[in-house]
Amino acid sequence: MKPTPSKKLASLPPYLFVQLAKLKAQAEAAGQSVIDLGQGSPDLPSPANVVEALKAAVDQPWTHRYPQSGGLPALRTAIADWYRHRFKVTLDPDTQVLPLVGSKEGLAHLFMALLEPHQTVLVPSPCYPVHYNGVVLAGGKPYLMPLSEEMGFLPDLRKIPPAVAKNAKIMVLNYPNNPTGAVLESNLLLEDALNFSQKHGCLIAYDNAYSELTFDSYRAPSILQIPGAVDRAVEFHSFSKTYSMAGWRIGFVVGNAEAIAHLAKFKGFLDYGIPNFIQQAAVEALHGPQDYVSDLCRTYQHRRDAMVKALGEVGWEAPKSRATMYLWAPLPKKARRMKSLKFAERLILEHGVVISPGVGFGPHGEGYMRISLIAPEEQLAEAAGRIGAFLDRLK
Repeated sequence: MKPTPSKKLASLPPYLFVQLAKLKAQAEAAGQSVIDLGQGSPDLPSPANVVEALKAAVDQPWTHRYPQSGGLPALRTAIADWYRHRFKVTLDPDTQVLPLVGSKEGLAHLFMALLEPHQTVLVPSPCYPVHYNGVVLAGGKPYLMPLSEEMGFLPDLRKIPPAVAKNAKIMVLNYPNNPTGAVLESNLLLEDALNFSQKHGCLIAYDNAYSELTFDSYRAPSILQIPGAVDRAVEFHSFSKTYSMAGWRIGFVVGNAEAIAHLAKFKGFLDYGIPNFIQQAAVEALHGPQDYVSDLCRTYQHRRDAMVKALGEVGWEAPKSRATMYLWAPLPKKARRMKSLKFAERLILEHGVVISPGVGFGPHGEGYMRISLIAPEEQLAEAAGRIGAFLDRLK
C-alpha cells in the first residue's frame, strides 16, 4: 500500500521555510557562503538569567516528569502578572491563561479545537503562514482579507461580504504585523473588529507575538485593553521574539475563558504541554529584569537603520518598519517584472543571500520581499552588497 496524504495536506504547497532551507543547502553544496535572512529565528542569545533558571530547574528531578497540558500554576500566574503590569489588563490565571508549546502550535490547535468542516475563518493576506495553513489543516475555509500598502496593511472589514461575515467562526488579526511590519496607530481597527464580532458572533484571534519588539518610541496595544474584549477575543504571545527563546517552544494565549477551555481540552488529548524546566525558566523571564527587552529593541532598531541605509545605497528603497524584526519591501525597480519566488531563488543560488518571497505569505504578498534582521550589522552590510551585485546583473 502506498500512503497518500489527506486532501487537506495535499492542497497545501511545501512550507515556505522548508523550501528556502532546501535552496540554502543547494547553494552551500555549490560552495556558496550563505547569509540567511529568511526565517524570523533570532540570532541573539536568550537572557542569561533565564538560562541560569533553566539550569537550576533541570537539577530538580520533579521537572523531568510529565508536565500538565494546562501549564504550571506559577507560570499562569506570572503571565497574568505580566499582563497586569504591561497592559493594565486583569486576567484569571486559572481560566483565562493557557501556556502553549509555541504560539504557532497554539494557533493551529485553536483552529482544530473550534472549527467544523468548511467553517469560515477570516484571514489576512499576506499573513504568517499558520494563520492560513492551520485553518486548511483543521478543515476550515479561509477567506482572505487583503492587506494593501495604500491601506497601511490594515484590512477593510466593510468589504467582507454579508454572507461571509454571517458564517465566519474566527477572525485572525496580527499587529505588529508579520510579514509587513505594520503597526496600529490607534485602536480603531480593534474596536471595529470587536463590533464585527458582536454583530456576527465570531471569535477574534489576535496574534500579538511582536508587541514588545517595537521602535521609535512606539508601544503596541493589546486587544484586551478594550472594554468587553475579553468576552470576544483571545490573544497569543510568544517568548520566541520577546526573549529570543524561539527554540525553547513556549508561548501562551489569554482571554476568552470558553475558547481557552476548549483549547485546553484539545491539547489534553494531543500533547503533554511544555517541559517543566522550561516553564520554570519562563517564569524567570516574566518576573525577572526586563532590561534585556529594551536592549533587544535597540539592537534590532540599529540593524533596521543600517540595513535600510545599505539597501538604499545599492538601489533598493526599503521602508523603515516601526516593529518586528523584518523589513517588508517592494521588489527593487530593476526586478519589478520578476516574481518574488524567482527573485528569492536566484538570490540564494547565485549570491548566497536568503530572504523570503512575499508570495510565501499569501497571494497579496506578491511583489514584496521580507528581510529578517537576524544577523550582525557587518553581515547585513555584506548581504546588501551581494544584493547590489545581483541587481547590477539584472540590468
